[in-house]
Order: sequence, then C-alpha cells, then structure tokens
Amino acid sequence: MSDSSNSALPRQVADAYVDAFIELDPISGTYLGVAASSRRLPDFSPAGQEKLAALARDTLARLDAAEQLPGAADDAERRCGRLLRERLTAELAVHEADEGLRAVSNLHSPAHSVRQAFTLMPTETEEDWAAVVERLRAVPASLAGYQESLALGLERKLYGGPRPTATFIEQLDEWVGDGTNGFFGDFAAGGPDSLRPELDEAAAQATGALDELRRWMREVYAPGIEGEPDTVGRERYARWSRYFNGTDLDLDEAYAYGWSEYHRLLAEMKTEAGKVLPGAGPWEALAHLDVHGEHIEGVDEVQAWLQGLMDEAIEALDGTHFELAERVRRVESRIAPPGGAAAPYYTGPSEDFSRPGRTWLPTMGETRFPVYDLVSTWYHEGVPGHHLQLAQWVHVAESLSRYQATVGIVSANAEGWALYAERLMDELGFLPDPERRLGYLDAQMMRACRVIVDIGMHVGLEIPADSPFHPGERWTPELAQEFFGTHSSRPADFVESELTRYLSMPGQAIGYKLGERAWLLGRENARAAHGEAFDLKAWHMAALSQGPLGLDDLVEELSNL
Repeated sequence: MSDSSNSALPRQVADAYVDAFIELDPISGTYLGVAASSRRLPDFSPAGQEKLAALARDTLARLDAAEQLPGAADDAERRCGRLLRERLTAELAVHEADEGLRAVSNLHSPAHSVRQAFTLMPTETEEDWAAVVERLRAVPASLAGYQESLALGLERKLYGGPRPTATFIEQLDEWVGDGTNGFFGDFAAGGPDSLRPELDEAAAQATGALDELRRWMREVYAPGIEGEPDTVGRERYARWSRYFNGTDLDLDEAYAYGWSEYHRLLAEMKTEAGKVLPGAGPWEALAHLDVHGEHIEGVDEVQAWLQGLMDEAIEALDGTHFELAERVRRVESRIAPPGGAAAPYYTGPSEDFSRPGRTWLPTMGETRFPVYDLVSTWYHEGVPGHHLQLAQWVHVAESLSRYQATVGIVSANAEGWALYAERLMDELGFLPDPERRLGYLDAQMMRACRVIVDIGMHVGLEIPADSPFHPGERWTPELAQEFFGTHSSRPADFVESELTRYLSMPGQAIGYKLGERAWLLGRENARAAHGEAFDLKAWHMAALSQGPLGLDDLVEELSNL
C-alpha cells in the first residue's frame, strides 16, 4: 500500500487491502474475475502465510488512522471499518495459533482451493488456455508450500485430524486417477489442439505434484498423527467460532438453542410425515419418498431441472419480494467435478458478471435424484439464497466497498441468509405439498443437528436428560455420526462426509442456524419498529445491500433498516 493510504477513509483502506490480498492469493483473484491472477497460485508455505498476516497487521494499523479522520463516522464507512477490523482480527487469531500448519480437510484446504480454482477459470479462447497452462505449471510449487506447512505442524506437534486426513488421501486418489485421466488431465483435455503439448506436459506436472502430496500424506503425515484426537477442545473451538461467525458465542447457550430447535422441528416433521405416509415417522416417510416420491432421472436432466427451478423462483420473486438487477437474475446450474465432498455449493459471480453465479451438485455417482431433497436445498444455494445475497453485494460494490462485496464475507451471515431464504420460501407458499415441505423440514433438522453435534463433540458436552438419544452421555464423533444418521434422510456416505467436514472445520456448521436466528430477529425487530408501514421487499433489498456483517453487528443493523 502507498503512503497516501495514511489519509484514506476505512472503505479506501479496505479496498487497498483487497488489491494487496489478491496479489498474495491469486485464487481469490480468480473468484473476482481478475485476469492477472489466472496464471498464478498462492504460496501456502509458512512464509507465505506470514506475508498474509503481515498484510493484515499493516491494514489494521492503517484502519486505526482512518477511523480518526472526519467522515469515518458516516454509516457506510463505519460499517465497512467494523467489518474489516473484525475479520482481520479473527484471521490473525487463527494464524497466530498456527492453525494453518494443520489445515487438513475433506472440503476446505489449500489443495481443495487449488483444484477449485481451475473450475472457475475462463476457457473460451486460446489465451484463456495459455493461462491454464501457466497455472498448471504453478501447481507443484503451491502444493509443495502446503506440504511444507503440514511438515512444520508435525514437527511442532500441531496435528490435523486422523479422520479428515484419511478422507483427504482418498480424495487425492480420485484426483490423481491413473496418472493421466485424473482431475488435471481431464481438465486439460478440453483445451485446443494448438496448445496440446504444453497442456499435456503441464497437466502431467500438476498430477505428479498431487501424487507426491498423496504419497507424503499416506507415508509420513497419516502415521505421524495416528491416535491423535479429531476434536479440537473448547479453546480452539471458540477461536474458530469467532472466525466463522463473527461473534464470541456463548457456546452453552448456542448448544441449548440447537436442542430447542431439534424438539420444535421433530414435532413438525411428525405431523408432515403423517400426511406423506399415514402412521409413519419422519425418516420412514422420507425413506418412502426415496423410492416412491417424485424424482429426476439422469445427471443432465437434474442439471436442467435445477436451472428451471431457479429461473422460476426469479420470475416469481422479482418485483414482489425483491427488486433484482438484470445481471443478478442470471445464475447457472452446474454438476460438481467428482472427488469432492458430498454437499452442494455455490460460487459467486466475477466482479464484472462475465462469469455468473453458479450452483454445483455433487452427484456422488447417482443418477436418480429425489425432488424432496433438492427443492429447499436449491432455494438455499441459488435463489433466493446464496445467489441473491452474494450477487447483490457484487452489484452494489460501488456503494459498499470492494472488500465488502468480495473477500470480506462472514460465513454465518451468508449461511444464515441462505437458511432464512429456505424458510422464506416456506412462508411464501413455495412448498405446497407434504413431500416438499417434509424435505424442507429435514434440511432444517440437519442444521439444528449441526449445532448440537458440532459444539457437543468438539467441546465434549453432555447429552441432555430429555434427549431420546443416549441421555447423560458425553458426545464423541462416533455418537455424533450415529445421531446425525438417525435424524437425516441423507445416505450413509453423505453423513460420513458431513461429520468429517465438521471435524475439520470446527465452528462453521453452526452458523447456518445461528445466522438464521439473527436474520429472523432482525426482521422482527424492524417489523415491530415500522408497524403496518413495514415493507418486506424494501427490507430485503436494504438488508442484501448492506454487505456482510458478523453476528455481533448483524441483528443491530438489520433491526434499524
């Protein structure tokens, strides 16, 4: 950053941070659609991690000065400054605890980020593919830096979990394939003949780097962490909870809230299940729907069906409950590449919207897809969920800041909105039959169970006496998987993938329900303040246009809209 930033206001400090950040993290640059980022990959070594931390510290010092300037009290400046300070402080706490030296996951690790970056790159022109060649050539050094960090973690007895490690090695098996037809080889095969030698050579180098990481993980890392716990304990959990949720939670209160939602939802599910299959319990009725309910046959067919579902939602909601810019109305349904986690996900648009927002469905080898399990999920991932919020941030970036519109996201804010969006569609009557509504309640129950098991197993809490499941015992990962499996319609491989995700991303999974609670409370406070004059459409657009906030600030800001 230049010396002129010493006189900058908070939004200018935040945007200067983005410029410097994507220099160090070109994968984030790819998410933003920055062409200059597309030939490079981050340095995931300890030295690379420290450069990001140094940038955060320098930015916080500049923010201190910015907040003393005239104009810093303006609402837009104040909100951006609070977010920037909260995010960078939380990120530094994670860094200074050396969490980056044990970043092993089935969903979110440097290796996963490298792989996903290629799925977001433009591939229309020969120049695009030339950038792919350069980025493929950068894979070995980037993965070597990641391995260096994990090796230092081993040396310092800072271990990733054995279960996420075992799953990650299985994913590496899938990504490497037979050495030719793995992820990078398959991706490069789509390039032009004019670059065929370069693409094949670079893909082989990238695949070789994956193979080396796989060998080291299997032969060195996995034996080195054998017998270590998968759970993180209260201190580490609290640190990660702040990072993902933007607040210092009362973990015991949050755990109790998860149980209260569990009991409420269970009662609703029993009522709805009886409408699907008289006399049946919730999961018996859902199992019945797996066989006899409405479903989509075929991968191409489900991709098209999901696209249609989002298009229909946009047509129904735009002008009635939202006011959408034309470029926000565009969203694409995609099938996720194999070898990842089981959960669907969303990727946001590039800053210029040349790459639209996209939802991604991992098929996990399936070709038959029950509708009850898709509708509510796509209201969450697509419209009016992640897509309307994250694309709206990009759309109003000039009135926010580039930081707020892109890299300043708070997981619990975004996941809370997306879960609120599922509930909104139920409130608006978009789940008119028992089949779809039971699927929605099943998805809600999954999020309540996440609060219970994620906090319970990591912190080692006791299962309450009024629980129908192992009352009085203390949570373990094994009990968590059993509980989750018996309270979900999802197949066993999905449940296993979910539990592995919670073990490797402590504190993230609770943000759905706790974030939804914040959104609902903010809406009700605003409704109470405005009385009969409350306009839900206007509130939605104001809420979606204020940018990300941690849960510390979200309720207050939503209440005042």
